[in-house]
Amino acid sequence: MAWHCSGTTNQEMVMKLKGKIMQGSILSSDRAEASMLAVDRGRYCHEPEPYIDRPRRIGFNVTISAPHMHAYALSILSDQLFDGAKAMDVGSGSGYLTACMAYMVGSRGRVIGIDHIPELIELSIKNVREDCPHFIKEGRVNFIVGDGRLGQPADGPYNAIHVGAAAETLPQQLIDQLAPGGRLICPVVSIEGFQRFQDLLQVDKNADGTVTKKKLMQVSYVPLTDPATQLHKD
Repeated sequence: MAWHCSGTTNQEMVMKLKGKIMQGSILSSDRAEASMLAVDRGRYCHEPEPYIDRPRRIGFNVTISAPHMHAYALSILSDQLFDGAKAMDVGSGSGYLTACMAYMVGSRGRVIGIDHIPELIELSIKNVREDCPHFIKEGRVNFIVGDGRLGQPADGPYNAIHVGAAAETLPQQLIDQLAPGGRLICPVVSIEGFQRFQDLLQVDKNADGTVTKKKLMQVSYVPLTDPATQLHKD
């Protein structure tokens, strides 16, 4: 997919992602498209050629996901990222998807970006200040150091939760923090025989509090783990 959706500018990257709708519904939401046009990936990915459609290293043994995965996530969460919504981005990394979510929820919305590496939180704040400083000034986005597996109950419940790393099991704490009508997407490890896979799961909380789960696709993400394990990864 990388050779189809890469660009030399942010706009070209987004237009190529949109052009793949008929072949896989990558960027299927107009509001998701608008957010990716408004938030410049190059401000959050500091390696050469930031608009190539593949994951890129951001330090601390983690990556910023490929643009097509961000486009897909924002499209899947589009209805929950409405004006005035509350959202949380677990494993916020360099802050890119958090900023896109903040664009979508508008000035009345709030997005929490949570990561357990303090240096990445500092990087996220710096990136957003340079790209969309009004998000910080308005309090529309807030980055915090914490264990994303536990979420941030004090600022919930959330209409949308995105998890940007693969959990061994679906974190119940995050499901508990979903508002009725809310949606969570999270990569979760799946074991079949001697093989390990990752399934991207969609979790919806119904109005009566019941939960439905749906497998969307197989993916490949860095593990959702503790800081010591992450930083000592070979």
